[in-house]
Amino acid sequence: MLLNKRFFLLLFFFFIFFTVAFSQGEFVYDAKGKRNPFIPLVTPEGRLLKLDKQETTTAEGLAIEGIIYDQFGRSFAIVNTNIVGIGDIVGDYQVLKIQENKVIFIKDGIPLEVELTNTPPL
Repeated sequence: MLLNKRFFLLLFFFFIFFTVAFSQGEFVYDAKGKRNPFIPLVTPEGRLLKLDKQETTTAEGLAIEGIIYDQFGRSFAIVNTNIVGIGDIVGDYQVLKIQENKVIFIKDGIPLEVELTNTPPL
């Protein structure tokens, strides 16, 4: 019985010693340029928070956010938060062709190539 008390007392002091010895203070999360997963996306009132996204837009206001490429011709692109296919209209431009890393638009017979930029995920 005395051995059990000594063992638990030693175990208790051992635990306290290592807790104090290895504590590093307050933990600060480094998001490294990405969205902090500890910040909620919805307010207590139920509103969705708008995330600060760094979009690369052209002078014409076209931002390619993603491309779903199909080599057989049924490709889609996400342009200014809208999913578009070949022939769809975005602003004053019509989608002429969707390639693996760029979308070709046309306006008044003049083609415009907009490349997909590699942005880090949220």
